[in-house]
Amino acid sequence: MSTVSMTVNGKAVSADVEDRTLLVDYIREHLRLTGTHVGCDTSQCGTCVVHVDGKAVKSCTMLAAAAEGAEVTTIEGVANGDLHPMQRAFNDNHGLQCGFCTPGMIMSGIDMVNRYKAEGRELDEAAIRHELEGNICRCTGYHNIVKSIAQAASEM
Repeated sequence: MSTVSMTVNGKAVSADVEDRTLLVDYIREHLRLTGTHVGCDTSQCGTCVVHVDGKAVKSCTMLAAAAEGAEVTTIEGVANGDLHPMQRAFNDNHGLQCGFCTPGMIMSGIDMVNRYKAEGRELDEAAIRHELEGNICRCTGYHNIVKSIAQAASEM
């Protein structure tokens, strides 16, 4: 057992966890933030994406202990009183169906837009589709997801 301390969605948190505890399990089981999903247990689907120190991470591949002292943002922490532009764009464009993949898609989309803007690169449809290769949606053809990320990119 180890004590793990970090900041999650702006709040300092700490808990004793087994050394093998994954960040996704820490978030869901210890913090009860269930917007971060477990979809495949093999890091292929992207439903578990969170931001660690501002970068998108598949939380099913990271030990909670590795996030010691980090700033972690989950889907529950992206809105500040009002929907984040990415959340609003997913709503506007119906970029979801069952919603299971949506938190990971939104977290990946925010990271994608932030990286492309910081690097001065254009985020076109081809780039969005390429960037989403690590996120799986079993319901849609990705068309509305791509439209959602493109809309949010113009608003962020």
